[in-house]
Amino acid sequence: MTLTTPDSFNDIAKAIQLSLAPVFLLTGIAGMLGVIAGRLARIIDRGRALTEQRGGPMPSEHGLVDLEHRNLERRRYFASVAITASTIAALLVCMVIAALFLEAMLGVRLNGLVGILFTAAMLALIVSLTYFLREVRLAMRSVHIPVPEVK
Repeated sequence: MTLTTPDSFNDIAKAIQLSLAPVFLLTGIAGMLGVIAGRLARIIDRGRALTEQRGGPMPSEHGLVDLEHRNLERRRYFASVAITASTIAALLVCMVIAALFLEAMLGVRLNGLVGILFTAAMLALIVSLTYFLREVRLAMRSVHIPVPEVK
């Protein structure tokens, strides 16, 4: 059994310190995943409600229902891409953390790998945020709330 030397203990402590920032990033990504998943669930529920309407819409409303179905499908697609990209970002951040610990435990320099993984995680997060923004903007454009006139 190998005893931990002060140097290796310091290396592991340093790896823990370096991994704290990615862990906080991981927490933020998890929160965002929760928000997007909640929006996706609402989109799916609204789509089901439209599909299962009793008696169907009035003939004059068919066009509006079709338009809402198309908007919901686009929103579902955007939310799905955002979830996929966020999940990829989270996985890449986990790989950054693992690489930091491997670097400390094995004593090999993995700076290049850590840099590439972190950059890829940021790119995936940018994609996720972009698609999330697209879904929110489409939702805002497709909902019209009538404002009563003030007399």
